Amino acid sequence: MNRCGWVNEDPLYIDYHDNEWGIPVFDDRLLFEYLNLEGAQAGLSWYTILKKRENYRKAFDNFDPSKIITYDSVKIEELLSNEGIVRNRLKIQAVITNAKAYFEVVQEFGSFQSYIWSFVDGKPIINHFKTLAEVPATTEISDKLSRDLKKRGFKFVGPTICYAFMQATGMVNDHIVSCHCYNRT
Repeated sequence: MNRCGWVNEDPLYIDYHDNEWGIPVFDDRLLFEYLNLEGAQAGLSWYTILKKRENYRKAFDNFDPSKIITYDSVKIEELLSNEGIVRNRLKIQAVITNAKAYFEVVQEFGSFQSYIWSFVDGKPIINHFKTLAEVPATTEISDKLSRDLKKRGFKFVGPTICYAFMQATGMVNDHIVSCHCYNRT
């Protein structure tokens, strides 16, 4: 079975590639989770975060923004001592900041997915890359998404993080054309 070249032999990574990456996500909570996990990836690899994802879900109350906005200094210290996640104060604080910004977006747009998907007119962009070398790290749309998220107070949402988020949540289909997942969307 042919897969995108970034996938290693770990069954966890194969399962992520085959059953999650690039499949359109319209669930607000799950979009919020992906955005924050992509932010946690900054300076690291997605594989590192993927291996810690279940720990992140436990540590951050399954990325429920209504719980996260209540986090205080005691909870932050608890998270900083949690060996199951990346213990970076700025990244931990960003999740809390992002939860607050999330609710402002939901109030304005009715849902987080309405806001996020508006950047691609509500439907995935289907790319036709033949090699990994053709896949960009950023695009004009990820730049625009990044600028807008930052303007709204979100943290760890640079253009590269936003493009990885767009790939993961199926806003763009960046499976290479020879990948068995390419035609599923």
